[in-house]
Amino acid sequence: MTGSDVSPAFRLAYVPGVTPTKWVRIWNERLPDVPLTLVQVSAAEAAGTLRAGGADAGFVRLPIDRTDLSAIPLYTETTVVVVPKDHLVAAAEEVSAEDLADDVVLHPLDDTLGWERPPGVPAKERPATTADAVELVAAGIGLLVVPQSLARLHHRKDLTYRTVTDAPQSRVALSWPEDATTDLVEHFIGIVRGRTVNSTRGPQAPARTAGGSQDRSGAARRKPAAGKPAGKGSRGGGSGAAKGAPKSGGKGASKSGGKGAGKGGKRGGPRGRS
Repeated sequence: MTGSDVSPAFRLAYVPGVTPTKWVRIWNERLPDVPLTLVQVSAAEAAGTLRAGGADAGFVRLPIDRTDLSAIPLYTETTVVVVPKDHLVAAAEEVSAEDLADDVVLHPLDDTLGWERPPGVPAKERPATTADAVELVAAGIGLLVVPQSLARLHHRKDLTYRTVTDAPQSRVALSWPEDATTDLVEHFIGIVRGRTVNSTRGPQAPARTAGGSQDRSGAARRKPAAGKPAGKGSRGGGSGAAKGAPKSGGKGASKSGGKGAGKGGKRGGPRGRS
């Protein structure tokens, strides 16, 4: 098998909290012959993974250095505080950072909110990861402020969370190396932006034959279909009128034949474009 016979593949990185399931499903429906591989990375590693060629595109948390990376912001997450279910905060629907002033608030090393000054009383040590911080919340050591998706990711039955109204928010974006904007990357951008399979703004799905080469038969079949009725209508209109016209009754036959040719020509055009 030669290199040109090998089907392409697409590697998609994603950070914790992002669920790419919907987009992966659409990709598999539209490009069944192009396997998509998921690459889970930490928020801090995401940009480096893209620059090093470890993934073709990825869902990252902003901000990132855009010197050589393109990024399309997708959505902004609600920020929440994770607390034990019997904590006073659990009785409220939402809280402010000031409401947490007397509590120990954990600030993990992989924090994604970029606080200038985290709320509450700082813990003696910073947990290494958000997952470690959640365990400490369950142990009653302190509280944790995170994007809502991370609170859901690390859900525990003994914990709950509430919205923090004035905390920084995390933005999720689709990013890829600027100098590696391939057709497959463009196709994934179209999926994320909600373009339909027939959208003219993105490349069409590269269907492949059993031998691995791109199947262009669909386009080849469509072109004759567009030209055939139009050509047939223009030629058939005149010949049909001549054959269908009675040999006697010249005036009526001529008028009838003329109308038939005119209608045939008009009908032939739209059928050819459909």
